Amino acid sequence: MIINQEFIRCEITNNVEFDEVGDEKLVNVPYRWSHGATDDHLGDGLIIYSLIQFMRAKICVCLGSGGGFIPRIMTQARLDLHSQKIFDGTRDINWGDIGTTFVVDATNGVGGNVNWMNEESFFRRVYSPRILNTTTEDAFYNFFVKQEIKIDYLHIDAGHSYENVKEDFELYTQLLSPNGIVSIHDTDPNYADKFIVTQEVKDRGDHDDWTGPIKFSQEIDTNVWEKINLFNHGIVKNKPSSTGITIIRKK
Repeated sequence: MIINQEFIRCEITNNVEFDEVGDEKLVNVPYRWSHGATDDHLGDGLIIYSLIQFMRAKICVCLGSGGGFIPRIMTQARLDLHSQKIFDGTRDINWGDIGTTFVVDATNGVGGNVNWMNEESFFRRVYSPRILNTTTEDAFYNFFVKQEIKIDYLHIDAGHSYENVKEDFELYTQLLSPNGIVSIHDTDPNYADKFIVTQEVKDRGDHDDWTGPIKFSQEIDTNVWEKINLFNHGIVKNKPSSTGITIIRKK
């Protein structure tokens, strides 16, 4: 279903909500633009979906969530692995045989606000992620370490200062499974000049300060880690573009 445009439009890149008279309407998932996603196109979400499928990742962790775009991709990839009979057992969406998608978000407004706090939100009703409403540091020590969880796919998109990104990487990569994959969002050093900055970002006023992922990804030790940068160098005005992701795996 992931390449079905109607499914993408109604389940992944939009929320189905209801207007004042009870009619359904589609509302854009916040921050989907930063992944180059539109109503009909997954942008870099397709890359993450493919990696989870190929690596058969069961335990997926998303640090920072925005509107829940990446956690949807993670969950859908695992569900499809079950449908393809790669994962056996029950199809409970986020428990048991097909693994779990964990979302760690302090929902403190740093770097943007979430729109899924209500348990009846479209994201939580349809995708049922395991939400840890706390800082990434607290979740690491007081949940993941204590539960002895090993991570198959880790997406880093929480605090965007250099210190935040470095800490998240150094902590959570300790928990990677042997073939675990890491992606870091917002790593393209060129996007600040070429990216189409939305009014939402302009109003927030912190766009130019989000340099942590760029700086940290450039310093990753390639003697220890395999690294590939996926950037939209051919950005076209008025067309969606990803702010860049860096894919990392330990050698």
